[in-house]
Amino acid sequence: MMRNDDVQRDTQAWIFQVWASFGLAVGMTTIGIAYVPLDAWIRAFLAMGLLFSVGSAFTLAKTVRDNHEARRLINRLSEAKTERIIRDFEVGEATGRVGT
Repeated sequence: MMRNDDVQRDTQAWIFQVWASFGLAVGMTTIGIAYVPLDAWIRAFLAMGLLFSVGSAFTLAKTVRDNHEARRLINRLSEAKTERIIRDFEVGEATGRVGT
């Protein structure tokens, strides 16, 4: 059973800071690409690189999070099995039926 204290919650200030820094980084890079004194096709190439980098960063973050959550679930299942084995052993020991 999942308890409320098992879930990590971020503060609203942290969430704002993360999104603001992301928006600022992408925005400033986009402005830099728009105003760099290069041909249009080079600016388009840089913009395409920025879009692919942002997309792959989101994909990487999601993959890392999904793998972390999967490990947490496997660990919880393992803990539940261990607790059940210990509980069954203690009950068996109390009744004199250990190992049956």
